[in-house]
Amino acid sequence: MRDQFQNHLERRGIGRRDFLRLASAAAATAVFSPVLHGCAVNPVTGESQLMFMSEKQELALDQQRSPHQFSADYGPVQDAALNNYVDSVGKKLGRVSHRPQMPYNYRVLNATYVNAYAFPAGSIAATRGILLELQNEAELAALLGHENGHVNARHAASRMSKGLLVSAIMTGATAYAATQTDKGWQPLISGLGGLSSGALLAYYSRENEREADALGMEYATRAGLNPQGMVGLHQILINKSKRQPNLLEQMFASHPMSQERYETAVQSVEGKYRPFTGLPLNRERFMDHTARLRRQKKPVQDLQSGQELMAKDEPRQAEEAYGRALAALPHDYAGLLMMADCQNALDRPVKAEEYALRATEVYPQEARAHLSLGAARLINGRYAKAHQAFARYDKMLPGNPQLLFLKGLSMEGAGNRSMAADYYYNYLRKVNQGEHAQYAYQRLRRWGAL
Repeated sequence: MRDQFQNHLERRGIGRRDFLRLASAAAATAVFSPVLHGCAVNPVTGESQLMFMSEKQELALDQQRSPHQFSADYGPVQDAALNNYVDSVGKKLGRVSHRPQMPYNYRVLNATYVNAYAFPAGSIAATRGILLELQNEAELAALLGHENGHVNARHAASRMSKGLLVSAIMTGATAYAATQTDKGWQPLISGLGGLSSGALLAYYSRENEREADALGMEYATRAGLNPQGMVGLHQILINKSKRQPNLLEQMFASHPMSQERYETAVQSVEGKYRPFTGLPLNRERFMDHTARLRRQKKPVQDLQSGQELMAKDEPRQAEEAYGRALAALPHDYAGLLMMADCQNALDRPVKAEEYALRATEVYPQEARAHLSLGAARLINGRYAKAHQAFARYDKMLPGNPQLLFLKGLSMEGAGNRSMAADYYYNYLRKVNQGEHAQYAYQRLRRWGAL
């Protein structure tokens, strides 16, 4: 039955690798449709800017999307002292920012790639990968202050507002086209304009980045930390990009880097912020609070190597890198799930399920492991058990429409066409484009449900 269903998926254009990509993407996908408003005053510049999102909608968007993205990055590290330290540094910056009223919160995520990002209302995260590169608290303040800058200048909300103009036009055009064709396609054109967390977090302009850098230095000095931290941060990223450019791909996508930004930071320290260069770097304090994390550096580097090899479609070599990491950190949540996904890619769903189950035991509060567990069971033809895992994920972290599609696949594989049809139909009400929407639509048409 498993092989028949897998062959069926492949005939429909959904191969094993496509499904694994879907399971990975599902961890961070959510839909949000803001209401159009107009212009607003930028809290930093005091100038009017195009803005179709109110502050209330920024809060709602943040609350809806950030948990999914944080879970996709394997959740906060299970080190309360480290998270509290990073949160305390960040909140010190938030209190002296242009929007002190925002509900800022900060955490270190288990992800090993090098990045940090912010949601519109102040939910901010830094990965283990980037924290392991920093050398002092001033550099941490520069990193978090930069993300605060994006929140204060409302960069994400502004970019979404501009994008909504295009989405609104596309919605109208597609709806018109649908009136000229088969009415059965109507479920596929409702709700266009929804944005995933990936779209929300990606592609700040260079102008946005310059402004966020400038605000980060301003907030750091207001909080009593040396502005040299921004110079140090950019130097780290420049050096890292030369040695391991692939490791910074996601950071470069969301935060365009350049030599110019480093040079601007140097000029700011030598000019505007020269009187503040006597402020502390707090290296010892930073080292004390990150000592436990820094002991993980070598296995984290092995996890990074494994991810790079997976990106190159070399799962056998990735398995070796993940094995080295787990030998040193056998209870590493992210490592267990990376290995589970690697085993799925190697067509070893039984082993993948073992690693995913271990991850659920290591970090029972986090939902991401149940997604990998469901993927392994689905590939292994354990459809009812896969549905249970996906349902558990959905209960722990509701609001992800991709779970409807995954549960639909599970029920289709189990032969429960009625439940599968319900899932596919509800999926199409939320997601109306892409190969998975086409697949769901084709199944409903074939079953006479549309």
